[in-house]
Amino acid sequence: MGDVETYGDVEGFKYGPRSTMRSSSRNRNIERRAEYLQADQCMPPPLDDGSMDRIWFIKDGCGLACVFVTWMLVFYAEFVVVFVMLIPGQHLMYSIINGIIFNALAFLALASHSRAMLTDPGAVPKGNATKEFIESLQLKPGQVVYKCPKCCSIKPERAHHCSVCKRCIRKMDHHCPWVNNCVGENNQKYFVLFTMYIALISLHALTMVCFHFLYCFEEEWLKCSSFSPPSTVILLILLCFEGLLFLIFTAVMFGTQVHSICSDETGIEQLKKEERRWAKKTKWMNLKAVFGHPFSVEWLSPFATPDQGKVDPYQYVV
Repeated sequence: MGDVETYGDVEGFKYGPRSTMRSSSRNRNIERRAEYLQADQCMPPPLDDGSMDRIWFIKDGCGLACVFVTWMLVFYAEFVVVFVMLIPGQHLMYSIINGIIFNALAFLALASHSRAMLTDPGAVPKGNATKEFIESLQLKPGQVVYKCPKCCSIKPERAHHCSVCKRCIRKMDHHCPWVNNCVGENNQKYFVLFTMYIALISLHALTMVCFHFLYCFEEEWLKCSSFSPPSTVILLILLCFEGLLFLIFTAVMFGTQVHSICSDETGIEQLKKEERRWAKKTKWMNLKAVFGHPFSVEWLSPFATPDQGKVDPYQYVV
């Protein structure tokens, strides 16, 4: 009935009248009976009991530690900006305006982080490598489907397996421990917004630190802060170091993500130099596919789920 060829972490099933697939020196063709395409140690996927409405959450110790550090660093910046620089300031309007801007950006950054962490990045249904599902694809002679032996799923095109999430993720870019989740098809918008807002609050904090130092040099140190001069200097230096580090890191990550979206090529696809089999689109269409149709202010909102409009359905066969 067919032949099986192993490709590292996936298996290709080819249907046809005793046709043989070409294999490299590392791979070989193994003739199997049709029964091999049954469950084969794969449990059937669970019935739809509303579990899709549950919050997606990855229980990874390293990721949870990185999430905790991320939030604590944002709260530290909030403390220094508000209680060290703005509240003791002599100019009321300066403190109000900058306080509103910084807190709004910090809120949007944490909201984007939460959405990126708690949104299903595009996980392929687990355990769907069953005889019934394969038959439902109505494969034609010569067509091939790929099975992931790690999560027992039939992998659609552009899907990769994540060893941390233990799932195959559609359009997986990378697994980011700072959001304790994969960056994939469904949450890439929130990850991009997270990097953008962190970069903006870092730049804003650095600007306010510079102005505060100039102000303190012109006035007496006791008047420019409610803390002692040594404590104020230490807190500002730490904030400066944090802001500079996160500004560089998130700005680079933001630029990398935007380039990946515009070129419609994920980080893994670039790393593996995979052959492009999908249709090439314009940069503007690729941006709308991630942030939503049409262009609006909701592109900047982590609370707006992107409407991807008419998208090409994923193919399970090649």
